[in-house]
Amino acid sequence: MPELNDTPSIIDVPGGKVIAEHVGRVATGSEAMSVAHMKAPADWSEPAQRPDFDEVTVVVAGTVLVEHDGGTTTVGAGQSIVTRAGERVRYSTGPEGAEYVAICTPAFAPDTVHREDEG
Repeated sequence: MPELNDTPSIIDVPGGKVIAEHVGRVATGSEAMSVAHMKAPADWSEPAQRPDFDEVTVVVAGTVLVEHDGGTTTVGAGQSIVTRAGERVRYSTGPEGAEYVAICTPAFAPDTVHREDEG
């Protein structure tokens, strides 16, 4: 039977980004996948990471910058990017911030993202 999730779980993170998880370890207990709606402020960034999951990022508004070993990919509204488990990536936003949806398989977990220290 279909399950309506009318109130996603809000996950607090530093730097002003808001994460509303609709499916995942926090919202539904799912370890198979996570789906989260993100809103990040202008010029937001997080440390580089080498996660244990694949991630699809679908940008709804603004710009997400994805730094990787091959350079930086700019992902604008209406575009998406797929990053693979084990790849070193770093996410940030442009001067207008960004709204995007992140889908991770298996589901995101703090202990599987492997963020680097900011120094």
